[in-house]
Amino acid sequence: MDHLLKRLEEIFPEMVENRRFFHQYPELSHEEVNTPAKIAEHLRGLGITVRTGVGGNGVVGYLEGGKPGKTVALRADFDALPLQDKKEVPYKSKVPGVMHACAHDAHTSTLLGVAKVLSEKKEELNGNIVFIHQFGEELAPGGAMPMIEDGCLENVDVIFGTHIWATIPVGEIGLRSGPIMAAADRFQIAVQGKGGHGASPHETIDSIAIGASLVSQLQQIISRRINPLEPAVLTVASFHAGNAFNVIADSATIEGTVRTFNPEVQDFIINEMELIIQSTCQGANAGYQFQYNKGYPAVVNHLNETQQLIASAKKVLTDDKIKTMEPIMGGEDFSHYLEKVPGTFFFTGAKNDKVNAVYPHHHPMFDIDEESMLIAGKVLLTATLDYLAQN
Repeated sequence: MDHLLKRLEEIFPEMVENRRFFHQYPELSHEEVNTPAKIAEHLRGLGITVRTGVGGNGVVGYLEGGKPGKTVALRADFDALPLQDKKEVPYKSKVPGVMHACAHDAHTSTLLGVAKVLSEKKEELNGNIVFIHQFGEELAPGGAMPMIEDGCLENVDVIFGTHIWATIPVGEIGLRSGPIMAAADRFQIAVQGKGGHGASPHETIDSIAIGASLVSQLQQIISRRINPLEPAVLTVASFHAGNAFNVIADSATIEGTVRTFNPEVQDFIINEMELIIQSTCQGANAGYQFQYNKGYPAVVNHLNETQQLIASAKKVLTDDKIKTMEPIMGGEDFSHYLEKVPGTFFFTGAKNDKVNAVYPHHHPMFDIDEESMLIAGKVLLTATLDYLAQN
């Protein structure tokens, strides 16, 4: 184990180089072409069997160990975001309006580094490794489910994954068993009223007034209809109507997101929204359309695998650097993998004021302390080898 961890340290400069390459040439969700080709090229160069086009743009590498045993899957995502990179660094994005603002470039480079170390010792492995390089995580329906349907989890016994996280100090990891990330849904409400002159509201059906009432009433679902002990968020993030100061708009569009951990709470919120929208619009003689799209389910870590990963992490980090974190309301389609096989998903800290890695995810100034890749790689490597040895 010590030798393999040392080897990962030796190739760390290569991991940084890879990360900076991917950072300069990002590709949007479901539009990835060059990134998966580059990943496949790396894996083939390591002697790893590669399957491309998995579920769409996914890449899966298969490493067969020299001895019989279980099969561990490790997953990284590689899509970028529609943001302009505003930081001034040598590896700044060269693609206008597209950047890696969520560390997926680092996830990919970390997993390629782990793959290189394991491929060099494949004859000594007591089992097999599946390297899942996933497309489209940032944009639902995501890439996880299509890749699963295309067989990426075939014969897999356990799966591990990490998210390099900009709000946790570098040197720390955070995780917990049970729910750790929320189900992430999207809704849209279209109100159809009757437009008219701003001086004659009695001759109209005011879509803005109706929409404003909806915004207010929807907030009461969380504050007054949900048990306070059940975490839930309902956010109205967009309200569009009208284009003139003296014209009452005939239509309004409201969009937002709902975040939950409990499927029963999720369904309750959907039903309550429907009742509020229907009664409010009908009471004002307005028409409406309500569209609700369930996104990724909640990420729920398995108890045994989480405990196993914590034990493995203690071989790399001191106890005080392994944090039990509170669940967060962000979403992740790693949840789909955990619905199929046991596993756990953890967060690797990447915040460091000294290198200006202080901005949150999805921010145009986002960056990470690249040391986080080495820590993530060591934990994934140790957890993989421990699992194969113990099983």
